[in-house]
Amino acid sequence: MAVTFLSEEWAQAVTDALNAHEGFKNSMGDADLSIQFVTTDTPAGGETPYYLAATGGNAAVTLGTAEGPDATVTQTYETATAISSGELNTQTAFMTGKLKVTGNLAKLMMHQNAIQQWGSAVSDIQVDY
Repeated sequence: MAVTFLSEEWAQAVTDALNAHEGFKNSMGDADLSIQFVTTDTPAGGETPYYLAATGGNAAVTLGTAEGPDATVTQTYETATAISSGELNTQTAFMTGKLKVTGNLAKLMMHQNAIQQWGSAVSDIQVDY
């Protein structure tokens, strides 16, 4: 059954997939990391914020705004769906200016492998865009 992108069901499906994926869990380890994502130009208009909070070997993706995130990633809906569907690589999106990152870039780069594992972890989730 497909989940709607940026919905509560999507966030729960991503959380479950990340916590079940050995590559993501091994890459993240026991690190504490909080990444705020802001998706602009959504079909409903405006923006949709969500965040990843990883601590103690567990990850959670939650709609809303994190308190004091380590980094914030801002992207358009078009970019977010392309990354989510595997049509666009996160690094390529960053290098071409399709997503903006602010905050503690050093900490984000320390967990680059886990971020790359994210795509593999969620690849089996059927998403309606």
